[in-house]
Amino acid sequence: MKLNKRLAFVILGTFTSLGLQAQNGTQVIKTKTEKTSPAPAADYFLFPIKPGERNYLSGTMGEIRSNHFHGGLDIKTDQRIGLEVHAAADGYISRVDVSTYGYGNHIYITHPNGLVTTYGHLSAFAEPLNAYVLQNQYDKQAFDVKLFPKPGQFPVKRGDVIGLSGNTGGSGGPHLHFEIRDEQDRLYNPLQYQFKEILDTTPPDIYTLAIQPLDIHSRVNKVFGRAEFKPVKSGGSYTLPDTVYANGLLGLELQTTDRLDGASNKNGTQEVIVYVNGRQVYEHYIDQVPFELSRQVSQHIDYDIYKRYGRTFQKTYVDNGNDLPLYDAPGKRQGRISVQPDSVYEVKLVAKDSYDNTSTLNFVVKGREPAFYKTLAKSVKKPDVSYNIIGNILKVSATDTSVTPRNVELFMDGKAVQLAPSYMDNSASVLLYDLRGGLPDSLGFCGEVIDFNFQRMVPPGQEITFSNDYVRLVFGKQTLYDTLYLQTRKDGDVYTIGDYFTPLLKAITATITPDKQPADKSKAAVYFLGLGRGRGYTGGTWNGNAITFTTRNMGKFKVLEDVQEPKIKLLSKSKNQVKFKIWDDLSGISSFNAWVDGKWVLMKYEHKNATIWTEKLDDSAPLSGKFVLKVKDNAGNEATYTTTI
Repeated sequence: MKLNKRLAFVILGTFTSLGLQAQNGTQVIKTKTEKTSPAPAADYFLFPIKPGERNYLSGTMGEIRSNHFHGGLDIKTDQRIGLEVHAAADGYISRVDVSTYGYGNHIYITHPNGLVTTYGHLSAFAEPLNAYVLQNQYDKQAFDVKLFPKPGQFPVKRGDVIGLSGNTGGSGGPHLHFEIRDEQDRLYNPLQYQFKEILDTTPPDIYTLAIQPLDIHSRVNKVFGRAEFKPVKSGGSYTLPDTVYANGLLGLELQTTDRLDGASNKNGTQEVIVYVNGRQVYEHYIDQVPFELSRQVSQHIDYDIYKRYGRTFQKTYVDNGNDLPLYDAPGKRQGRISVQPDSVYEVKLVAKDSYDNTSTLNFVVKGREPAFYKTLAKSVKKPDVSYNIIGNILKVSATDTSVTPRNVELFMDGKAVQLAPSYMDNSASVLLYDLRGGLPDSLGFCGEVIDFNFQRMVPPGQEITFSNDYVRLVFGKQTLYDTLYLQTRKDGDVYTIGDYFTPLLKAITATITPDKQPADKSKAAVYFLGLGRGRGYTGGTWNGNAITFTTRNMGKFKVLEDVQEPKIKLLSKSKNQVKFKIWDDLSGISSFNAWVDGKWVLMKYEHKNATIWTEKLDDSAPLSGKFVLKVKDNAGNEATYTTTI
């Protein structure tokens, strides 16, 4: 049965995985990291938006998003809703999702070669798929649905119109999200299939190089700390204007983006290669990402810098806990560079896009042995001390009124350990300590004491339970990427668990017992405050006076009570449609249902503008009678709006 071009609007889809059995007829091509990607014959796939016409992309495969790699392409739709979306190849519709979040209207098409193409953020579906989805929503009395039509129920031919482009779900603007997957649910780069509608002869841009120290002996231009360098572009290549002096084990990070011809927006750079003295030591090539590993983007990038400043640096070494199949980094160092004194290292970084447009960055590193040196950039009127943690290293910075730099005292189990300065940075003495030698309780300097609140060292790959007077934490085997030096605090009714800038792979289970018990525990839940400014509903289960919750974020948490019902505002009312704005001030909207004269009616929801509206099963039947809308929030508060149509 071929889908025709008569379209009706239905909002759909969340992003989930679908495994399908491969059939014969798929060729195999080798990627540059010797992995295999299934590839149909030339011109097998049709470009789904305005096929045969020049087109543009707002997003490409492998771009860095807040908690995942972007899968597939975001195809521009002339900044509007309603362009025809075409099936990329023969096959059948194997799945349809409906949701206000994720990929909005989302269609999956399974093809004879075993590959699956998906089409997200649609505003409309072609008939008879629209009627099938609408009937299922009424049967289930639910807006959100996941549907799996039988093979052959909705066959499509290459080029058939399957829907209209839109802005549904989590989309930030009108576009089509287009993916190609295999039978193992791996996402592949659609640009490897050479769509003629997309032109790209523009090489990637290289903005910044960062060098990260990875052991206590590491230095970059005499300093232990992450250093950034601005490359200078000359012709088609980049260089650093000065030689970098360094020592120890180092990790490189690259800030790079790509641009397509005729477009100003920035896209992801797909491939980075590192050569040291002519030998390749590292490569990553983002051509396919298993869905279940996509969250490990947190270890592919410098997560701390991303969370603090919104800047994306891709590491050019395989960090601990990173299992992504994107890398060619032979040897134990996995792309890390070991710099020895009095040695010279010629480093070349190569950045490539999907069309092999290439930019290079060349610079020289000279090994220099660490030594204590003294600098005085300004007079110090008052002693001061601060610290931060870089990997396993505690870095203490102390400014002193004394001409001669003084030691810092670390206290462990009541005993003082003298920590001598490693070097001076302007007027601050810098002192380094490897936390694997034991966790200090506090430090003292010139009468000032800082409590670290270190609770314990939590290794990855183990089930660990930790408890103190105010929190109980359970770490699973897959919670951590790397060793965590756990710090916790309790300030009044705010609980700080770990460091907001440290990523988690899987969730922590936490239990807290608030000093002030809520009046109604059924309305009380845990909220994630982040750095202290947010109020993200986390939930939790009460057991007596304690509440247990799970979280994939570290930072500040607080128990709050939501006793206010959601708000409902009528926007328009007619026999064809009733439309409302709904919102909640704290816990967020959980569910909504409506009835006309006691019969359930579908309400479609667009969370981006907080509107819901009726969608009739029979478009010819007018809405008439008593209309009741009920909206519930995550705390169980319910609001009711009643009117007569």
